[in-house]
Amino acid sequence: MTRKIVFTIGLSLSFFILFLASCRRINQSTELGNDLIPPIDNINTFDTTLIALAFNDSIRFADDSIRMGEGGEHFLGLINNDPFFGRTDARIFAQIKPSGFGLYPFARRDSVKIDSLVLVLDYIETWGTAMVPQAVRVYEITSSHFSDDTIYLIREEPVAYSQILSENSAGQVIFPRDLNDSVKAFRDTSVNQLRLRLDTNLARRFFNYDTINAYKSDSLFNVNFRGFAIRSENNGNAIMGFNLQGANTKLAFYYRHPKGNGTGDTAKVTYFTFTPVSASANYIKRDYSGFPFAMSVGGSLPDPFIFIQKTPGTFATIKIPGLGNLSNRVVHRAELIFEQAYHPLDAVFTAPEALFLDAFDTSLNAFRTIPYDFGFGVTGPNFLSFGSIGKSATDPFGNPIKVWKFNISRYVQHIFTKQLPVFDLRLTAPFFPYYNKEAYFGHPPTLFDPRTANFDFPVNPTIAKGRVRLFGNNGPGDINSQRLRLRIIYSKL
Repeated sequence: MTRKIVFTIGLSLSFFILFLASCRRINQSTELGNDLIPPIDNINTFDTTLIALAFNDSIRFADDSIRMGEGGEHFLGLINNDPFFGRTDARIFAQIKPSGFGLYPFARRDSVKIDSLVLVLDYIETWGTAMVPQAVRVYEITSSHFSDDTIYLIREEPVAYSQILSENSAGQVIFPRDLNDSVKAFRDTSVNQLRLRLDTNLARRFFNYDTINAYKSDSLFNVNFRGFAIRSENNGNAIMGFNLQGANTKLAFYYRHPKGNGTGDTAKVTYFTFTPVSASANYIKRDYSGFPFAMSVGGSLPDPFIFIQKTPGTFATIKIPGLGNLSNRVVHRAELIFEQAYHPLDAVFTAPEALFLDAFDTSLNAFRTIPYDFGFGVTGPNFLSFGSIGKSATDPFGNPIKVWKFNISRYVQHIFTKQLPVFDLRLTAPFFPYYNKEAYFGHPPTLFDPRTANFDFPVNPTIAKGRVRLFGNNGPGDINSQRLRLRIIYSKL
């Protein structure tokens, strides 16, 4: 008998013994609720826990390189030291244009005195350490293909750029903590703005354009000016979210021209904005080298910690070795439980709004949603009852954590009745998961049945911000009360 066969038999025996030891008659109240546990009516109801194993993975990172439309929240900034996930570099690319074409956009062209040129972005939020300063540089896009009719991938830098347009060639130092402060500028008193001062030579270029070339049409304007590339450099530990379609996103020209009566100057401001024909892109670069997530990937042993990062991010493969060996029984509740492994910086680098669990179907060679348990109702996907939304809890030491309990009761029941195989599962924090037309997500079929069309649906409201470290499971000897596990409430037939 080979060593491999001996190891396999020993591991299977360990799972079986652990399963028998963990089965117990339920005679106390549980958090599952009375509607889930049968009353005392001569039916023996049991509670058992099966081992679930997690394997961090990075092979299919390209699967979540989605395309970001102009209406989504765009992120800018640097994270240089997330203790688990390392570095993130978020860059914004955008075209800011006059509101229309065929007319000269400024009050006057001659005798103009330019005071300043400011690129303004409509600020939403900061994720990370807001106290660390960042130097933001603005460049001019040089690629000829940057266009509003293309939606760009977030894992790919979409264009080339060269000339620095910032007033200070080293960039403008900003503190993310200050972006929600009140701003008082000429004819602009507002909050939630990132204001980046640009070289006034760029303003002079715009004043020198005329309606024969640049201002005649959108296509001619694009030939003269392709747009802005905006990035943080050298320092930082946060990313900042912006709304390109917001009222505070604009290019502000502050200038003066002589009054007609010769008694002085008239102060003026003209705004270019992000228009319906403006192109945009958001590039999110991840670098895990030297940090715990990167060191956890690979190998045949299960991982004691699971590292999940929002799109573009990471995922883990979940295996439940003992699930296919159990006899048929009535499943009242089966929940796959993930608990956060507390770290003090969890309050800074917060968890995603939602996690998602799906399965890999080898017969289709594709991912599919959990059969019978995940689906769509009249109000949309059943994220809450499925378990995608984490609940606040405390760990054994009193630290605040999140706990996710995925309800896979119907899926487990169909395994017990031999109507479904045991799938490898996948845990992610996607923006939009994508399924091809062969993958089937639920029963009975609905209008959303992906057998007739490719489909996706939103899980999280944004990309980029959100990550969590969860406990995995070391196998039969793992005594950690927060370990990854499958809890099953059942009755014997």
